[in-house]
Amino acid sequence: MSRPQQITVLGATGSIGLSTLDVIARHPERYKVFALSGFTRLSELLALCVRHTPRFAVVPEAGAARALQDDLRAAGLSTRVLVGEEGLCQVAADPEVDAVMAAIVGAAGLRPTLAAVEAGKKILLANKEALVMSGALFMQAVHKSGSVLLPIDSEHNAIFQCMPQDYARGLGAVGVRRILLTASGGPFRQTPIAELAHVTPEQACAHPNWSMGRKISVDSASMMNKGLELIEACWLFDAKPSQVEVVIHPQSVIHSLVDYIDGSVLAQLGNPDMRTPIANALAWPERIDSGVAPLDLFAVARLDFQAPDEERFPCLRLARLAAEAGNSAPAMLNAANEVAVAAFLDGRVRYPEIASIIEETLNLEPVVAVDDLEAVFTADAKARVLAEQWLSRHGR
Repeated sequence: MSRPQQITVLGATGSIGLSTLDVIARHPERYKVFALSGFTRLSELLALCVRHTPRFAVVPEAGAARALQDDLRAAGLSTRVLVGEEGLCQVAADPEVDAVMAAIVGAAGLRPTLAAVEAGKKILLANKEALVMSGALFMQAVHKSGSVLLPIDSEHNAIFQCMPQDYARGLGAVGVRRILLTASGGPFRQTPIAELAHVTPEQACAHPNWSMGRKISVDSASMMNKGLELIEACWLFDAKPSQVEVVIHPQSVIHSLVDYIDGSVLAQLGNPDMRTPIANALAWPERIDSGVAPLDLFAVARLDFQAPDEERFPCLRLARLAAEAGNSAPAMLNAANEVAVAAFLDGRVRYPEIASIIEETLNLEPVVAVDDLEAVFTADAKARVLAEQWLSRHGR
């Protein structure tokens, strides 16, 4: 390798971003941080800049940018601070960048990730909302630009590893019968349904196996995260919703499986640590050390599986319906969920009302075709308005 690969990490201060930087730091001869972005944890972003000396840092607004720039100068760094979505798109598409870790949570990550795709970069996709919102448009851009798209979600990365190399020819053509998408079941897998109305944000964020941000942790508890992953899997692997089955696997050791028509089922196993899929995607098609401990099957001892209960996890049912409807439905689903989860984390709604807000939003807004990115954002905006109206009507 003539020079280290230049990596932009969008969402550097989140759990995926920090895990990415950990893997990068283990291989300084292979990788160099080109740019980092952060949202609210600006002191943490400063510390990351001091450690990794990127050429650029990106923050949401001008005041924060001035403050960070002053701090960087005081630390003797030449890192240049950029602002907002324009800055994110710039560091995602810069000609010197080889790969972009797309780890901004939510709809805010869509435009920068698409900018990286259109520039033909290697995309390490942790922002599932980009595909959920604009699946057809996103995949068209990937094919047009020749960008390499590698999934970072542990489940999709597991599927990617278990698929034949030519899976782009179609599941039937390569002998795949179905995709089995595993889920831990989250913290409320065995909680009596009647008690769910009283759970707190702290309880919802206490994931039994994974360390994640608060929004994603709530999505995992409600299994909306798995619903969004179902939609993402359909786009990544050109599958129909009926070809993707969700399986609760509490140990989170099998990250997903691929079922072939000859009866073979291939699974990818590993400790629940996001550095494994990150290292897999960073080095693909090679393998590098991720820092993850070897899996101890004797310590695991058993592997359990069960079907998800849609009464307990109504968000999963809503996501499947949105996947089947297609067009603007997934974007509306995602937008309503972002509003509902934010309200839950703020203590404004009860946990079961997350699904109520999403369902009412989907019922009130008709599904329309999304032929361009503006149509995607229009659907997103309409769903957010309807979700906020639900909150207003119920005095929240």
